[in-house]
Amino acid sequence: MNTHSIPEKELVAIILYISLFFIIVAVALIIFFYFSRKKIIQKELEKKDLVLQYQKEQLHAVIITQEEERKRIAQDLHDDISSKLNIVSLNSHLLTSPNLTEAETAEITENIINLTTKALENSRKIAHNLLPPVFEKFGLNAAIEELCEEFESSKAVKVYYKNEIDFDDKDIDRHLHVFRILQELMNNSLRHGKATEIWISFKITDQISFCNYEDNGKGFDAENSNNQKGLGMKNIDSRISFLDGTIEINSQINNGIAVMFTF
Repeated sequence: MNTHSIPEKELVAIILYISLFFIIVAVALIIFFYFSRKKIIQKELEKKDLVLQYQKEQLHAVIITQEEERKRIAQDLHDDISSKLNIVSLNSHLLTSPNLTEAETAEITENIINLTTKALENSRKIAHNLLPPVFEKFGLNAAIEELCEEFESSKAVKVYYKNEIDFDDKDIDRHLHVFRILQELMNNSLRHGKATEIWISFKITDQISFCNYEDNGKGFDAENSNNQKGLGMKNIDSRISFLDGTIEINSQINNGIAVMFTF
């Protein structure tokens, strides 16, 4: 009996050790997967936080840009419209004064006509800056052509515009972002870059719409990230994000700027 009981005990011990080994391996695997999963969840949360932070920054940039735009419109209305209408009102009251000579009446009337004409011109200009009528009527291509003509009318810059895309009228809301990006880039070229020539071209490659923009202005150090953090650039980034596009900016001091964006 004893000769059989020893191997039996050994067999039980072996089974116990094997079971214990598998339990330890199972526990180790559970712990490993638990911490791996925890790490993955943590990484995903961090990624979501970064996306939320980026969206927050974009929204912040859009709100600031809107406020700046409202401030500018309010200033334009106050300086160009309200002040002129105030003088029109004063002149109108002067017309009711007794004993006015014919020459005085004619002079006051001429003042009123001139000021009213200027106020009308300025109100049209403000409305045009908000949204050019040609954009709603004829679409993006016509609006860009008109924008180029407006910049050229200043005689300070020559604009070369080439378009190979047939813009779909159904995408007018998206096209407005493209128009505003170009408006911002052109304003920067003139105001900061002091450019005398601007090149704009649109083309489609592999069903992706591209816009190439260049100028011969002063340029800036593209390696310095601070140069790309201005309010205008944040506004452009926000619009590119709305378009699900990408943007690439290359520039060197005294060597102009080259921008390529997709939409």
